[in-house]
Amino acid sequence: MFHLLEKERTIAGPGFNRWLVPPAALAIHLCIGMAYGFSVFWLPLSKALGVSKGLTEAIKCAPDAGFITQLFTRSCDWEISTLGWMYILFFVFLGGAAAMWGGWLERAGPRKAGAVSAICWCGGMLFSALGIHLHQFWMMILGSGVIGGIGLGLGYISPVSTLIKWFPDRRGMATGMAIMGFGGGAMIGSPLAANLMKYFATPTSVGVAQTFVVMALGYFVYMMAGAFGYRIPASDWIPPGWTPPVAQTNNAMITKRSVNVKKVWGIPQFWLVWMVLCMNVSAGIGLIGMASPMLQEVFAGSLIGVQKTFTELDKAQLTAIAGVAAGFTALLSLFNIGGRFFWASLSDVLGRKLTYALLFVLGGLMYCSVPSSAQSGSLALFVGAFCIILSIYGGGFATVPAYLADLFGSQMVGAIHGRLLTAWATAGILGPVVVNYMRDYQLSIGLPRAQVYNQTMYILTGMLLVGLICNLMIRPVADQWFMTDAELAEEKRLAHEKVLDSVIKESGSHEHTSIATVILAWMAVGIPLAWGAYKTFQSALQLFV
Repeated sequence: MFHLLEKERTIAGPGFNRWLVPPAALAIHLCIGMAYGFSVFWLPLSKALGVSKGLTEAIKCAPDAGFITQLFTRSCDWEISTLGWMYILFFVFLGGAAAMWGGWLERAGPRKAGAVSAICWCGGMLFSALGIHLHQFWMMILGSGVIGGIGLGLGYISPVSTLIKWFPDRRGMATGMAIMGFGGGAMIGSPLAANLMKYFATPTSVGVAQTFVVMALGYFVYMMAGAFGYRIPASDWIPPGWTPPVAQTNNAMITKRSVNVKKVWGIPQFWLVWMVLCMNVSAGIGLIGMASPMLQEVFAGSLIGVQKTFTELDKAQLTAIAGVAAGFTALLSLFNIGGRFFWASLSDVLGRKLTYALLFVLGGLMYCSVPSSAQSGSLALFVGAFCIILSIYGGGFATVPAYLADLFGSQMVGAIHGRLLTAWATAGILGPVVVNYMRDYQLSIGLPRAQVYNQTMYILTGMLLVGLICNLMIRPVADQWFMTDAELAEEKRLAHEKVLDSVIKESGSHEHTSIATVILAWMAVGIPLAWGAYKTFQSALQLFV
């Protein structure tokens, strides 16, 4: 079986339909995207030991029990804050793995990277399931946080270079489709996990371990199908009837040459794009973290037709507005996903630089509008601003691979994208820290809960302003950074491209992809995605009922 993973076995013959590659990428991204939805497990896991002993409540650890104690304890339940470390490690190791093994991916090919991603992500879930069964949190940290995080990184960048080479005419749209899947993974996985936990739950089990096993096995099938669906074009392939455009206003920064990934750390344009992504993600992550509590504290009783402030609500009313807030976050997830495809596709028309400028300007206006809409009590304007902001957050993720390909060429764009994802890891710390610190400070000086977020929104606007300035400073990469013809030839040799081309020429093979095959491939990812969207839309309706 292993020889089927070799890059030489993934070369597509003449007649292969390139529209089979995006659903392969989606199959992997929809599975690893469940990382966003792992919070659905925190509450059941926080009382798993108590339930296993026939209790209805968690067995609390001693007040002085620290994180190290909870790693190895078998006598008390884990705190939700402790379980959250799995989520943090997901994205730390995602960025680290993408940066470390991006160059290997370019040479090994997307199929092998996708298969390794499946083994790490699903194997990590199985090891975590064993950790849940044995009540050993260190096993969950190692399984899902570390091993699974490595699988996240490899799976996330596995289709980038391939899609850009298959769709040189629609780079933004192609990468937007795949990265849309990562945003949609939790939309499918969260309700699926909730249903499975409900099915497996017993008086002495919360059903999480069994859910992990079932989801890991199902994800493995999907991810391996996606990995084997990856195909790469011959090095001289271009879409039939397409001619690379001459330099114009919106594509003047699109290079036909390539930069070696080893050089990007020293290129100013790389760090400017790094700041563009970091600022957009920092602001977006900060807002996502505050979206639900902000809605509840600002609009409070008015969400359920009661004219009371947040502190005046009783327990039943707090539960009711929490349900409305859950619908709000569900609605935001739909715009996060839709924005990934919309803005990335729009960048094919406007160009990447102009698209990011539009994202930052529009985003800044939306952030600044939130305090006034909150003060006026306009729920529609408040929700609308948040929806646009989340679409911008997702669009920034989806557009950046095409931006990198424009600036640094397509030869090693996957590896360069891997290095850039260190900006994501940085933003995952920066955004929440700023937001949480500012909220606590505003409360400490006695501001009403409905007003504690105003200054924070202006700080996040400032982040977008920094991103806008960095984006406007980006210019075409200087000639000195590009590979010479000899260096490019050597890199293609290491990537087996000459071997791949010779395989096609010697075999004279011709592939014919039927329309039925393309339709079935898209149905395989489209049906679960539609189901997830339906479940999310059902939840979002609570905001308007």
